[in-house]
Amino acid sequence: MQLLRTLKKVLLAVPLYALLTLLGFISLVWNFVAMLLHPVLPSRVARPLGRATIALAYRWFWAIASITGMMRIDARCLDALRNERGLIFVANHPTMLDALLLVAHLPRSACIMKADLMKNIFLGAGARLAHYIRNDSARSMVRLAVEDLRAGGQLVLFPEGTRTVEQPVNHFRPGVTLIAKLAQAPIQTVFIDTDSPYLGKGWPIWKVPPLPIVFNLRLGQRFAPQQDSTALLMQLEQYFRHNLEQRALDAQPACPKTPTRAHTSY
Repeated sequence: MQLLRTLKKVLLAVPLYALLTLLGFISLVWNFVAMLLHPVLPSRVARPLGRATIALAYRWFWAIASITGMMRIDARCLDALRNERGLIFVANHPTMLDALLLVAHLPRSACIMKADLMKNIFLGAGARLAHYIRNDSARSMVRLAVEDLRAGGQLVLFPEGTRTVEQPVNHFRPGVTLIAKLAQAPIQTVFIDTDSPYLGKGWPIWKVPPLPIVFNLRLGQRFAPQQDSTALLMQLEQYFRHNLEQRALDAQPACPKTPTRAHTSY
């Protein structure tokens, strides 16, 4: 019986890691191209080209993952918002794959990335071409994010700062509500639901999870920027905490087709 379980894991591991190898190959090829393009393209061309190409590549990856039966993904709720200008997307962060899920459906969006990833052979050149934002300087990060939003871009941000280790969410780090205040940009909440531990904090990439891996994305409430950015950050965290705790107790309907209207608390 143990031998059969081991054999099953091995058989499932082959297509899963072939899929991840394909993702790595696509990323490597595009980063080589991006490295050549970055010095010669003006930013007004490089930014949309870089972001659209990354979104397309990740969308192909998710499509192949679904066709092969390795993953089941429902992120259709993001499609109606792909062209909305000056919008911040805030999501919980259960796995290493979360940014790929959002960016695949939001070709206008920029990510805030760890500074060392800007030197990564699989990510760095493409991120620089797309004008993704480094997080090594808080002041510079906020300034660049605000400028991007005012220019009509979108921002994808995980306020937990790292993958979730404290259920249902880690304490939120400051930044997102200050960016929203300075850019006068609304915050669209997105919930990433998965029952898979794969690539969560502490899960090694070589360990085969139960398959298929299921991701469902839901749109939550949209928050208007507030003058008191600290109070809004606390409100956001409590909203995520309450929703995810409730979700664990009682499954919610599929994501709505349109987001709820922005509101401001006084």
